[in-house]
Amino acid sequence: MTTSLVVADRVRTARDILGDALLLRDGRIAAIGRLDDLRRADIPVEHFRGGVIIPGMRDAHMHPLPYTLTLTRPTLKDAADLDELLWRVRMTAAEMPAGQPLIAIRLDDETLSEGRLPTRRDLDLAVDDRPLLVYRYCGHVAVANTLALQAAGIGSVAADPVGGTLDRDDFGIPNGILRETAIEPVASALHDLTAGPDPETVLEALHGLVSLGLTSLGAILAVGTGPWCDAGNELQAVLAISERLPLKLAVLVIAADSAELEHAALALEEAGPRLRFLGVKEFADGSLGGHTAALGSPYSDRPDTRGTLRLDPGAETRARTALRLGGKVAVHAIGDVANARVLDLFDELLADGARPVDLRVEHASILDRELVSRFAGSGVTASVQPAFMASEAGWLQKRLGAERLAHAYPLASLSSAGVPLAGGSDCPVEPPHPLWGMAAARDRAGLAPQQESLSGALALALFTDGAARALGEPEPLAVGSPADFVVLDCDPVEASPPELREARVLATWIDGEAGSLRHEAITWRG
Repeated sequence: MTTSLVVADRVRTARDILGDALLLRDGRIAAIGRLDDLRRADIPVEHFRGGVIIPGMRDAHMHPLPYTLTLTRPTLKDAADLDELLWRVRMTAAEMPAGQPLIAIRLDDETLSEGRLPTRRDLDLAVDDRPLLVYRYCGHVAVANTLALQAAGIGSVAADPVGGTLDRDDFGIPNGILRETAIEPVASALHDLTAGPDPETVLEALHGLVSLGLTSLGAILAVGTGPWCDAGNELQAVLAISERLPLKLAVLVIAADSAELEHAALALEEAGPRLRFLGVKEFADGSLGGHTAALGSPYSDRPDTRGTLRLDPGAETRARTALRLGGKVAVHAIGDVANARVLDLFDELLADGARPVDLRVEHASILDRELVSRFAGSGVTASVQPAFMASEAGWLQKRLGAERLAHAYPLASLSSAGVPLAGGSDCPVEPPHPLWGMAAARDRAGLAPQQESLSGALALALFTDGAARALGEPEPLAVGSPADFVVLDCDPVEASPPELREARVLATWIDGEAGSLRHEAITWRG
């Protein structure tokens, strides 16, 4: 039996200040209180003077393989204009083997001086000797050059797929811009021609997350191709390192059918102790940035569209399979129409005996009072990503208009209504830093309305108690729970949002063991 004491200036949870010391025994919390009460001559003590112990931080919604790619692939996020974007692509292609497909990521048309997405004709000017696929940073829109379209068999008379659209030029010919499920044929065509990150690179990326104070992830993993064509088989990549994981991964599986989901669940349950099956991940719509989130009325800056509702007919079957396997159902829904449709599905599942705790809406971004009330009445979890506001503040009103902006990211309304909330990043859409997410939940990155800001305690709860509940974990930092906790250089409840963004993790403990902090590791590349 191993016993030790960890001491700081205080032990802080979202619920209260509990003392200044933790007594650890065999990887669990044995007691919480004052050092003077817990100290014994035979128990070793580790002091963090000036530090604050908080529960281990969780990210309830994260894509670990695409995150790894952001650390190794060319990023286009800060390109000033199309010329710079094409130059970056051209320079990358020059260093690659002839004919090998090039995948670029984190395109952001809102920061380009032209204010538009490139087309296949633009991309052909940069690369015409290999297939090229460029993903918008949201992951719900991509642009393919002519060779990539040809590889997927997308010609001049191609039809829009169910749940997606092919943008077209003035002659009705696909112009290379792919939205939602329209990305999949190109991704599938290029998948076997690209290599996902090697296991050691994935492992190094996960070690970097421990340095951010993360102890558990709601890890979204695709079986087969998945949305990101160069991520390889995401599930297999993580299974390959399951015995060496530096933090805990509860996996939401993206699967084509129930048989694939069952196979993934079995493989996960037979994996290492820090890897387990959490449930299924489905999609009801897309992104606000890509004009594909499903809205009840047209986009203010594109009155020709209301977005894309893409909950496919097999989603309910896969959802019931996940519940039968003891898992959860997590459905991506950003627009108000998509959220209403998911709540309709959840009402059916609840009527047939599903537990509210096993149902999650991922994002829950645009909700009027009626939808907030429906969330509260159903008891399902809203898995939210406050960091979205930091990247969307400059253009969200343009998408929604002033009136609808009042219904964007209604965190305080959801909390006041008693809706269970869980915090995440949706990384690589947003940075994986949980303290940045807490800060955004409090100051909304300046995005109106300010009355939807959360208090310091509620923001901390998002990434600790709330996320743990959504991941099916015990109450964090409670007697008997796994000794997963973090030592910060400030109190996250009392610190201001700017101070939170600059806060430093001094130590991360998982199952009673101090993790190796790698502050020098790259954890985000914009």
